[in-house]
Amino acid sequence: MQESQAITRKSASNLALAFILLPRAKRDGMSALYAFCREVDDVADNESLPVLQRREGLAAWRADLRRACGTETPQFPVNRELQPVIHQYHLAFEHFDALLQGVEMDLDTKRYADYDQLELYCYRVASVVGLLSIEVFGYQDPVCCEYAICLGKALQLTNILRDVRSDAQRGRIYLPLSELARFKVSPEEILRLEYSPRFCELATSVAQRARHFYRLARETLPAADRRSMVAAGLMGSVYWRLLRKLERQRFDVFGPELIRLNKGQKLMLILRSWCQFMSGAVLHSYGG
Repeated sequence: MQESQAITRKSASNLALAFILLPRAKRDGMSALYAFCREVDDVADNESLPVLQRREGLAAWRADLRRACGTETPQFPVNRELQPVIHQYHLAFEHFDALLQGVEMDLDTKRYADYDQLELYCYRVASVVGLLSIEVFGYQDPVCCEYAICLGKALQLTNILRDVRSDAQRGRIYLPLSELARFKVSPEEILRLEYSPRFCELATSVAQRARHFYRLARETLPAADRRSMVAAGLMGSVYWRLLRKLERQRFDVFGPELIRLNKGQKLMLILRSWCQFMSGAVLHSYGG
């Protein structure tokens, strides 16, 4: 797992942060899964290469992932480390394929007409990762799949709100055009990184949709699976507090500094989640 663990450590992402609460075997499995997600995302985002070459790169990852899901030896080191995880936890190729379809959307789609289009993207790049992750975490109640779908959408919408500036610098606007029109915010304003009260109202509306999915996730999670979903709960808590911080700063996300939680805030969330896990009283504190 050396390759996967190196990628996970280098990323220092909120997602990778939650792995600390898992036992060693599951932590290694999640590192391999995360490394795959990171690698294919980097292929799509490498704007130094033409779109056709990036598309061919993703096709190579898809073909190699088929090998990993079967009995052939994959070519890419990350997929070689992922292969035993796929077999141990019975991870479905269909989920990986959906994830790749989501990543491929970034090659062509710079705007999303409405929430239906945006939530398809969120499902593919985030909810599907959740569906793969809960197989590694282990669950008893199939309703846990709906939990993973809702939490994935909540996390991705939070990411979108945080990353408006960096996305705009790539020419991308994930906020639905229907919502831009409703709040009279032009795409050109976002591309020029112009903050306004109208943008704040737009972002607040999107945040309400994210809150809806946080609430659904909390309400949908089966009681029998709260302990096994402790890492997912920590992810939810981190991103929920990030959303609250964005709200307090009135979504002024066009400055050079990315809005994020500091190390102390993350450490407190980890400690609280760990104490809850050890006491048996695992509470998923988001969406309230």
